[in-house]
Amino acid sequence: MNRNEIRTLGQLKKSGYRVLTVKDEIRNNLIKKIENKETFFKGIIGYDNSVIPSLINSLLSKHDIILLGLRGQAKTKIARLIPELLDEYIPIIKGSEINDNPFNPISKYSVDLINDSGDETEIEWIYREQRYSEKLATPDVNIADLIGDIDPIKAANHRLHYSHEGAIHFGIIPRTNRGVFVINELPDLQPRIQVGLLNIMQEKDIQIRGFNIRIPLDILMVFTANPEDYTNRGNIITPLKDRIDSQIITHYPKVLEDGIRITESNSWTERNEKKKIHIPYYFREIIEMTAMQARVSEFVDQKSGVSARLTISSMENLISNAERRSIMNNEDFIMPRMCDVLSILPGITGKVELVFEGEQEGSLKVAKALISKSVREIFKKYFPDPLQKLKKRSGEKSQQEKSIKDPYSEITEWFQFGGKVNIKDDMTFEKYFAELKKVDGLENFVRKYPQYFENDYELASLMEFVLDGLHQNSKIAKDELDSVIMYKDMLGSMFSGSSGASEFGGYDEEYFK
Repeated sequence: MNRNEIRTLGQLKKSGYRVLTVKDEIRNNLIKKIENKETFFKGIIGYDNSVIPSLINSLLSKHDIILLGLRGQAKTKIARLIPELLDEYIPIIKGSEINDNPFNPISKYSVDLINDSGDETEIEWIYREQRYSEKLATPDVNIADLIGDIDPIKAANHRLHYSHEGAIHFGIIPRTNRGVFVINELPDLQPRIQVGLLNIMQEKDIQIRGFNIRIPLDILMVFTANPEDYTNRGNIITPLKDRIDSQIITHYPKVLEDGIRITESNSWTERNEKKKIHIPYYFREIIEMTAMQARVSEFVDQKSGVSARLTISSMENLISNAERRSIMNNEDFIMPRMCDVLSILPGITGKVELVFEGEQEGSLKVAKALISKSVREIFKKYFPDPLQKLKKRSGEKSQQEKSIKDPYSEITEWFQFGGKVNIKDDMTFEKYFAELKKVDGLENFVRKYPQYFENDYELASLMEFVLDGLHQNSKIAKDELDSVIMYKDMLGSMFSGSSGASEFGGYDEEYFK
């Protein structure tokens, strides 16, 4: 069938084209994808064994759907992918406001047009993207926006009574007839407006200004919502819940790797064509682990959730700080350093809601504590646990255990004898690398793990990672002052009255032990 040649109702009839309902279209196309073993909902990560199977089942059942979950769980993204299951093109009566089916028109305009023109009635073909509409539910949304209202100018010009269908100005839902309509954040919609959706979904009629109008819309309704007990947002009225066929619960990434893939696919990492960018994998792990720690922290309001936007913003800030330094120093290689991790704080503080009301810096302290714990956890994936010996059972040690030497002893002893490392945010690579090389045994220790680096840039960043890991495990101290970080001996730091473990470690020990 060549749709470019089909321009009238008569031609459409001769072609043998059969019009399906929206839900049947989606069902048929979904079945084809299953048979062909095609990928469903590209770009959605971490839902392969949970959300996506439930969603497929619901669409096969021809259900209206609500996606329920905390913020940043790809609810809207999923909803926007559903129209890809529609047919590429469908025919409508040309000029119809509500995408009338040429074989079964429901608007007075199309019915009158077919009565007058018969098989010569013009049709047009609309693309699947034209069959999708979305509305963010806000308290100011009214029935006129969603369903429609009486247009007094139409009524006056055509001398129609207000109850006449021709006097109606259709809202966004009727205009999405034969398509997919999404309402985001459904609980924010006033209850009296939610009531207006009931007949649309079940009885297929609408009431405008007290006038009942029978319009059997063909539409797939998709809703998104946060849990009802989230702050004071409102709730979903029970009759509307009853009419929504399937409720699908979304969730945050369950494993670190899924979260990293989500961040990689959504963050802006390709910056400067003239500069080579490389982000060691442990930085991605630290950022994602920070979000995972926040999602279980007793100091973060779990009802509000911790969005995936936290990790995306944090990754972009991390790269930007490294990029800024490379521009200032006229360097061609952009490589994050552990000192850059502090730059992710602005991407965290505004995205975590605390359970307690505190000072303005409360979120900053919690964010630093979360980063601190994340660094400690990821460090143990790459290097020996600095506290491993302390965790052994008490009692007399064997001769073999006595002979085991602390792998970090040479490094920590250097600090014990007064060694200090000063790292500035804007240091050139040469100065940065030279400063780290001062530490006895540090470079040799890192070189024992050649699988983690390929060049000196990665080597230097890894060396600072070791220092920060030792600090997070209370082996050495770290002081932070604006853009300067100093690593030094823990005992000397205590005698000097310094914080020793810095804001990171100190706060972490107090709140996260």
